[in-house]
Amino acid sequence: MMKDPLSHAMRNVPRYTSYPTAPHFHDGVTAKTYANWLSAISPDDSLSLYLHVPYCRELCHYCGCHTKATRQDAPLKTYAATLGQEISLVSEHLANAGPVRHIHWGGGTPSLLPRQSLIDLAGLLRVQFDLDPKVEHAIELDPRLVSAELAETLALIGVNRASLGVQDFDPDVQRAIGRVQPYEIVEQAVAHLRSAGLEDLNFDLMYGLPGQTAATILDTVEKTLSLAPGRIALFGYAHVPWMRKHQRLIDESTLPNAAERLHLADLARAELTKAGYVAVGLDHFAKPNDSMAVALEDGSLKRNFQGYTTDQGDQLIGFGVSSIGKLSSGFIQNMPDVGNWRRAVMAGQLPVSKGLALSTDDRLRGRIIEEIMTNYACDLTPVCQAFGLSVQHVQDALAALDELASDGLVRVQRDDEQTARLEVTEAGRPYVRLAAAAFDAYLADSQASGKARHSAAV
Repeated sequence: MMKDPLSHAMRNVPRYTSYPTAPHFHDGVTAKTYANWLSAISPDDSLSLYLHVPYCRELCHYCGCHTKATRQDAPLKTYAATLGQEISLVSEHLANAGPVRHIHWGGGTPSLLPRQSLIDLAGLLRVQFDLDPKVEHAIELDPRLVSAELAETLALIGVNRASLGVQDFDPDVQRAIGRVQPYEIVEQAVAHLRSAGLEDLNFDLMYGLPGQTAATILDTVEKTLSLAPGRIALFGYAHVPWMRKHQRLIDESTLPNAAERLHLADLARAELTKAGYVAVGLDHFAKPNDSMAVALEDGSLKRNFQGYTTDQGDQLIGFGVSSIGKLSSGFIQNMPDVGNWRRAVMAGQLPVSKGLALSTDDRLRGRIIEEIMTNYACDLTPVCQAFGLSVQHVQDALAALDELASDGLVRVQRDDEQTARLEVTEAGRPYVRLAAAAFDAYLADSQASGKARHSAAV
């Protein structure tokens, strides 16, 4: 039996939307490096495209995204024009790339781009890339800004999945996080999207927000279920004011304590599964017929910077300020400020800030971590063999799992020194990030040096 759930829940570890994680990227990876990596992409490599728009009308107190507030349309038009130039610039290095299977607009609030800019950029993607006829084309939306005209524009440019940032429906919680959006506004946004033919909807919810109680989170789940989204993401609020200064607007004394936070997560999960949603990985839920639930069942579920995904693209290419791409050779991150990013693009230079070339060890551990995060299990023997290594190569990680195993959170089966199979137990699933962290070769040094600070495991 687990000795103390809170001792595990409050351990600080990465979310593992990548491995190695972004704090380990460095400026030794340059625009020239990126150009070489892009040129190496072959017709057998399918693509996934991510477009980052770092603008919102106002900043929500809880936000951890790379974005800024603007009330003017001029910066949005200029940004869209530069984004188009970057798309053309990158495509020059992709003469032999395969089809695009997935497009994702993130932010910020990407739908703030003017209607004609959205149409022009979507058209440019069709000109510069070979879009798969079944491409999933997704966008993140602020429900307060979804009009009938926007919904029709999204349908026109080929968007077929939309994610709505709901977070919480309680008025007091909404005021505390600086995002007031009554249920009726979200309901109207859903109606506009469905009227335009966008049936595949995701809701983002949060637990651990200021002022949340068992009653408020159960009410939020009930209202969410009444709108029947196909997918629901239930994220734990990461209070990192040392990284996001606007989070200092949140009164820390009103945040749920560790025990309350764990209870809120458990309550919401229980209600969602009771309603028939399939639990997918750490924090996602999907209707049984949704493609994400299907991917979980057939073993094709993936995890990237958008979280859990059905995206099967072999190469992820990022566009826009601070965007991150993942190619076979490694990770690339764009410049984090608009001015330098724009100047680089206008000069015909790939706007690379930093990145990381992947070693064999990185690829192996990244594969194991993704297996754990998506399937709650990993047969280490064939995975290690696929990289020309034995299970002994990750003996350090297996030893690090002993505490989790003794608390019944994981099971490790070993027939001999050359075999090992890891399974996260039902009780251990909320703590799956801890099992993944055992395989992180960078974590101990980064925590000791203070190079990276992470959120609580649950």
